[in-house]
Amino acid sequence: MVDNKMKITVINGTEKHGVTYKLKELFLERFKSVAEITEFYLPKDCPEFCLGCTACFTNGESACKDYSYVERIEKSLLQADLIVMTSPAYVMHATGGMKALLDHLAYRWMPHRPAPQMFGKRAVIITQCLGAGAKAAAKDIRHSLSWWGVSKIGVFGASLMSDIHWDKLSDKKHKKLTKKINKLARKFAKINYTKPAHTKLITKLKFALCRMIQKKVLKSGTESYDANYWQQHGWLNKNRPWKKSK
Repeated sequence: MVDNKMKITVINGTEKHGVTYKLKELFLERFKSVAEITEFYLPKDCPEFCLGCTACFTNGESACKDYSYVERIEKSLLQADLIVMTSPAYVMHATGGMKALLDHLAYRWMPHRPAPQMFGKRAVIITQCLGAGAKAAAKDIRHSLSWWGVSKIGVFGASLMSDIHWDKLSDKKHKKLTKKINKLARKFAKINYTKPAHTKLITKLKFALCRMIQKKVLKSGTESYDANYWQQHGWLNKNRPWKKSK
């Protein structure tokens, strides 16, 4: 029997079960009966920092010292119909654990070796902060998602001035946030996930720029793991990752 159940991969930027966690749970509530949900918690599931050794660029991702952690998470991301990434704002940015994972996945940026599957995916970012910083934290994550090739990205950001009384349904902040996160959940629940997401023009322009760079690298005769990857996928000719091969 073929399992056609929707797949959701969640990357939690912290292991703490605080406000961000509760917002994520509210969002997922609508999907729990219809989707297979796989969750990762940082830094537990990817505890090492990227050293910037560039081995993943020059010798392939398996050359990374932390590949055993990164491979497991990336495999789940590539299989997912919907990616959910959460992070509270720490000093106006995403958590260190989230940043460490995004650094590890730098080889999947378009200037290097983007995964074809990413161009048809949808993603949701959930952030919050006690004060300012939620937008900046979301921007950190969105930047990587967009350069991976994801065009359809929903963002939920909450800037709070005080804590929420989750046990009091009459709490105004509780009601406001619940209404807002449910609206986003309804929007993404209506999507037909059997069809890939539309790739926006800005994503195609980024791809075109990277394609020009890889063509020049290949033409120069310089040995490049990235350029060979682009050539093998036919992207230096007429193939495009957002188009199905005929």
